[in-house]
Amino acid sequence: MEIHINYIIEAVIFSGIGLVLYAVAFILMDMLTPYKLWHEIIESKNMALAILIGAAMLGLSNIIAAAVH
Repeated sequence: MEIHINYIIEAVIFSGIGLVLYAVAFILMDMLTPYKLWHEIIESKNMALAILIGAAMLGLSNIIAAAVH
């Protein structure tokens, strides 16, 4: 079995790009809502908002994965 270092480097680069895009998307979503998401989910324990944001981020991660792939 031969290990190609180029494939490993490309995987790390694309993973980094995906994580940065994911973080930027979460920050934009937080800025576009009239309240702070982290505060509402963690401190106010807003379960409905947590489920909604979780579903949105799962969908976004699928889009980012398809775009990066």
